[in-house]
Amino acid sequence: MKEIRVKDIMVPLKEYATVHEDSSLADAVYALEEAQKAFDVSRERHRAILVYDNNKKIVGKLSQWDVIKSLEPKYDSFGDLRSVSRSGFSPEFIKSMLEKHNLWVDDLDTVCHRVAKKRVKEVMYVPTEGEKIEEDATFGKALHMLIIGHHQSLLVSRGEGIVGVLRLGDVFKLVCERIKACII
Repeated sequence: MKEIRVKDIMVPLKEYATVHEDSSLADAVYALEEAQKAFDVSRERHRAILVYDNNKKIVGKLSQWDVIKSLEPKYDSFGDLRSVSRSGFSPEFIKSMLEKHNLWVDDLDTVCHRVAKKRVKEVMYVPTEGEKIEEDATFGKALHMLIIGHHQSLLVSRGEGIVGVLRLGDVFKLVCERIKACII
């Protein structure tokens, strides 16, 4: 049987939602919606948007988490929340943060109106080298990177350029199909 490579299961860049870094958050939401309409209905819908610069180079990613976090600007003062979130804070501590820092006091419509014009580059996440994988990498290497990094996706590269996205949901679907096939 042929060994599975990342390029066999990735979503090609041309099928992924993309937006320029100077676009508004509202533009990004529309771009995601349009990409989802055009995407293969047998696959999971996109949950992130790739961000490119003036040279058409992918420079960031805008995830659901990034959009929601941007609604409350006070989170920026807490530093890197990605590493803090794995620290296992008690419910009491989390509640005290909410009260102490006066978080989420405005209603959702007010907040959304405020952030709709925010620039994508102010909100996006810049992936590290550990979140990129070569298109010819093995499925095992991809699994290892997803597990160790606790990533929802990896950017797929060919040389210096990004050619697609390997999504955890697609990997999970393939694994489930193989598990079911093993039972037969």
